[in-house]
Amino acid sequence: MKNSKPIFWLSGGHLVNDIYTGILNPIMPFIAAKIGISMAVATVILTISHIFSSLLQPVFGYFADSIAKRGFIFWGLLLASIFIPLSAKMTNVGLLVLCIALGSIGSSFFHPQALGFTSKFAEGSAKIMAVFLAMGTLGYSLGPVISSAITQIYGTDTMPYMSIIGVVWAFLMFALVPKVSLKFENSKMDFKKTFVRILTNKKLIILNIVAMLKTMVLSSCFILLPFLWKDLGYKPLYIGKALFMFIFAGGIASLVSAYVEKLIGTANVFYISMISTLPLMIIFVLTYKTFPHFALAIFVITGFVTMLATPIIMVMAQNVLPEYKSIISGFINGFSWGIIAVVMSLLGFVAENIGITKVLIFVALIPAICSLLVKELFKD
Repeated sequence: MKNSKPIFWLSGGHLVNDIYTGILNPIMPFIAAKIGISMAVATVILTISHIFSSLLQPVFGYFADSIAKRGFIFWGLLLASIFIPLSAKMTNVGLLVLCIALGSIGSSFFHPQALGFTSKFAEGSAKIMAVFLAMGTLGYSLGPVISSAITQIYGTDTMPYMSIIGVVWAFLMFALVPKVSLKFENSKMDFKKTFVRILTNKKLIILNIVAMLKTMVLSSCFILLPFLWKDLGYKPLYIGKALFMFIFAGGIASLVSAYVEKLIGTANVFYISMISTLPLMIIFVLTYKTFPHFALAIFVITGFVTMLATPIIMVMAQNVLPEYKSIISGFINGFSWGIIAVVMSLLGFVAENIGITKVLIFVALIPAICSLLVKELFKD
């Protein structure tokens, strides 16, 4: 493929960037213990990370589509790679939040434009997009196991050494990704008109809702379960491995989603991805104390089915209004995480009062009920 080199560097950048976005979840219970904050407060701090890394993505996507420069990719990876690892060294809540916010804004810079560039170089190939998304998922899965291993062996104060690979890759991307224009014929976009058009499109509304509900399942598992496992006495590396397998299984799901879609149809992929998480979560809750290995396997399968429809959602959304690829990518890949992050800040307090497992069951129930919306996507 003629554009294989820029796709390689962008996909690699996605992997590296998302390693940093995944490093805090398994070690946050130990950072919280070091600083002396509760699970609820730590959950709010983690949601701040998701808000800054996700909620702003559509806005940055708008500027990425308008300006069509590579700066968002370069500076985004630099900020994420420097400040997120640095946050693990902080002993002050204010500095912890500041570092997380700056690093997360970097991730928010990176994603929309990297998705837009990849879509251009891939020339509409769903398989290439699936590979790009899977690389991000792989990075997000590697982050927990790397950070938990470093924490268990060397302590959280050594985390800033992780910045080296991100800084190096950022400069390599800047040097090797071609300077091409993403601008479309209507590149002089009116901000208000553009967002109104996207936010009032029925199909995009449904796809955003589906993306949010799936994100809620992922975020609940990633943020709350480390606290559950820590309370049971598990060490950081075990928690990191569990989260790695969960997200890695999701990455495999992203890679095979196109093949599964051909076998069973797009609508059925959506139904499986939204409905099956409820019985899987119930089984996990019933077995995590008495049959921990079996429960861990169920947890990994949950990650697989939850992310099975992710590339399909992205490609469908971009094809609705292809002139706004980066903005729509920001909504599907970012805005949904940001909205759910706000919800998670509340769920952290609820989980502290009624229990983590009850919250997990409730979270898995909602997408199962809302799977009725899938019909509306295929009416035409």
